[in-house]
Amino acid sequence: MTTATIPRGDRRISPVFLGIVAVTAVAGWATWTDFAEVPGLAVFLFVTGAWIVSLCLHEYAHARTALHGGDLTIGAKGYLTLNPLKYTHALLSVVLPVVFVIMGGIGLPGGAVFIERHRIQGRWKHSLISAAGPLTNVLFAVVCTAPFWLDVLDGVPATFRYALGFLALLQVTAAILNFLPVPGLDGYGVIEPWLSHRVRRQVEPFAPFGLLFVFAVLWIPEVNRTFFDVVDALLRSLGVGDLETYCGYDLFRFWRDTNPLCEAP
Repeated sequence: MTTATIPRGDRRISPVFLGIVAVTAVAGWATWTDFAEVPGLAVFLFVTGAWIVSLCLHEYAHARTALHGGDLTIGAKGYLTLNPLKYTHALLSVVLPVVFVIMGGIGLPGGAVFIERHRIQGRWKHSLISAAGPLTNVLFAVVCTAPFWLDVLDGVPATFRYALGFLALLQVTAAILNFLPVPGLDGYGVIEPWLSHRVRRQVEPFAPFGLLFVFAVLWIPEVNRTFFDVVDALLRSLGVGDLETYCGYDLFRFWRDTNPLCEAP
């Protein structure tokens, strides 16, 4: 019923998003068929495109849930079109997450859509709005790992398998990090409605720095190692081996020399 009040133009899928999907599909085909002269370039475009698509769906989940929760301004802001250029901070939402992937092979969360929280009544609704984004990453992770734990990858080109494994790693890391109860991240947004007004007021000044704090902590070798040990163990339980994630990241960085171990036979 709520969406009926939103003009069709505010809900139409953006050509920008469709273009990203098209690039991802073509790069995926090139990765699968070994059509690309430089396989790593195809892997880079496929993983980057799919990662941006997941970021768009992450923000769309926030926006759509907020719309049903009572914020009818979501449509006019363009958040339902899946256009990443409509986000409050396009740089934070798209560019920085891609840079983080290149720098460290990790799916750090990006920026956010602006939700007028005062229009939404009920703590459960606020928590669900915050949880909707990272739950999208969980769903994406399930889709990416399904071919592995269903054991249906026999005959699939190694390059595509590596790319899919690395994409699964990005989704798993994004889901875990997004659910951290750190101010400024979705995990804190889930618990924030249940905190006292005094606690929320004390924590609020730290929210803009939450993402930077997480990024800085992950640079600590011991923390980084422990974090990826947990991620790798989770991926292995889903059938994604260390070889797939390592070679996926290695091929993704196509501007570097590829490890012979990761070269397609």
